[in-house]
Amino acid sequence: MKELSLHILDIVQNSIKAGASLIEVSIMEISSDNILNIIIKDNGCGMDEETVKNVVNPFFTTRTTRKVGLGIPLLQEAAMRCNGTFEIESQVGVGTKISCSFERNNIDRAPLGDMSGTIMTIINSLENCEFNYVHSFDAKSFEFSTIKIKEALEEDNLGSPEILLWIKEFIDESTNELYN
Repeated sequence: MKELSLHILDIVQNSIKAGASLIEVSIMEISSDNILNIIIKDNGCGMDEETVKNVVNPFFTTRTTRKVGLGIPLLQEAAMRCNGTFEIESQVGVGTKISCSFERNNIDRAPLGDMSGTIMTIINSLENCEFNYVHSFDAKSFEFSTIKIKEALEEDNLGSPEILLWIKEFIDESTNELYN
């Protein structure tokens, strides 16, 4: 995948299919340590120990529509290619946490990509699920929470085109403020 945001979207789609009612994505960039960390956490059905061991194999999948599962192995490869790390923690009935780190300025690191578009797509696909996104760069940080947005707008459905475009603009503006 050409952008890390597409990896994030793929993993979040796994969380949705796992029946999660809360999905959290955290991106932490620390320029002085040359690190980019991504954590994706859910409270879905989780995986047993055997599945966790196999899920990094591209020829393993729990899907019945195809015989390969490339999302997690490709994210692992992207992290390892950039002198990073990759870890999966999962417990049946509790949920799953995927953590990966990248050498931030590594020439092989894919760009973060269109996170605002990715989050807009995620929110549009949520049903009975909340989403929390935190992005930090050095000492600056911002948080986006569907729970807080729903409370502020007094609206349970964030899938209208107007709201989705506002969310995209809000995340774009907030991200730009991190780097300025």
